[in-house]
Amino acid sequence: MGPGISAFFPAYNDGATIASMVINAVRVLESLTDDYEVIVVDDGSRDSTPEVLAELCRLYPDRLRVETHARNSGYGGALRSGLASATKDWIFYTDGDAQYDARELALLVRRAGPDVDVVNGYKIARADPLYRKVIGALYNVFVKAAFGIHIRDVDCDFRLMRRSCFESLELKSTSGTICVEMIKKLQDAGCRFDEVPVHHFHRSVGRSQFFRPYWLLKTFLDLLSLWRELMWRRPVVSQVSSAAPRPDKASSLH
Repeated sequence: MGPGISAFFPAYNDGATIASMVINAVRVLESLTDDYEVIVVDDGSRDSTPEVLAELCRLYPDRLRVETHARNSGYGGALRSGLASATKDWIFYTDGDAQYDARELALLVRRAGPDVDVVNGYKIARADPLYRKVIGALYNVFVKAAFGIHIRDVDCDFRLMRRSCFESLELKSTSGTICVEMIKKLQDAGCRFDEVPVHHFHRSVGRSQFFRPYWLLKTFLDLLSLWRELMWRRPVVSQVSSAAPRPDKASSLH
């Protein structure tokens, strides 16, 4: 069957949704490859997430691993832990809050191959209140223009990436700006992108931290600091591939 896939979920107070994400991931991975692992990064959850994960580990003792942060380290910290924990050739991640369907991983796998390094999802339609749609659209336009990013949806955390791309790539962000940092650095390293439309669902449990005034201000300041580092100072980035990103390329993983 297909090559190895590590699927991981950053989770913070996702006790109501993380079980469905893990179960769906296991089911779809079983249909795609016999070499896979599922990882959940529990980023200091204070709800039932640890108990749910303990039960899931009993159900999938050979497939599920849990990385636990004693304290909340932020979205960027959770993503960095997940990337560092992955051991397979390809890394898939999405959030543990069930706003994406883990079963649509199969759509990404179909588009990965020897001439593609990153398969990035983009939301068919954002299932959020109007003010979040407006803020999200403005954020996407702003970061694409400011950082010279070419993919459609920087804010879509539904990605399949070749693990070798991260061997010489260091991520530093601790907040949600890690997505901008990651895509920018992958793009600058010559990684080849493809894009796939995916569904986005209403957040039925909990509340997003991003849209609160404090976090919006913090995100702006973090983006400013990141822009100074990546755009103003213009660091030298080693090339993963000599080919330029080609969003229209597609081939089979198998």
